[in-house]
Amino acid sequence: MPVIARFYGILIKMYFREHGVPHFHAIYAEYNGVFDVNSLEMIEGDLPPRAQRLVRDWAEQYKDELQRMWDTQDYKKLPGLE
Repeated sequence: MPVIARFYGILIKMYFREHGVPHFHAIYAEYNGVFDVNSLEMIEGDLPPRAQRLVRDWAEQYKDELQRMWDTQDYKKLPGLE
């Protein structure tokens, strides 16, 4: 699973062989979260609230690129949260 972005100790990854709703994974230390690309809500996981907010803030900026990656399965590194 390629790393799409890194920021504040959070890794953003996307599995290109998964099914279901378009989503990406956020890993922060021992915590994990799965986020819906469209709603940016965490649909699975135990990521702490602060990390969830950071991930949502980041994903809001790159929502179109995340959807494009999901649709095309074409990996692209994205900048972190600034």
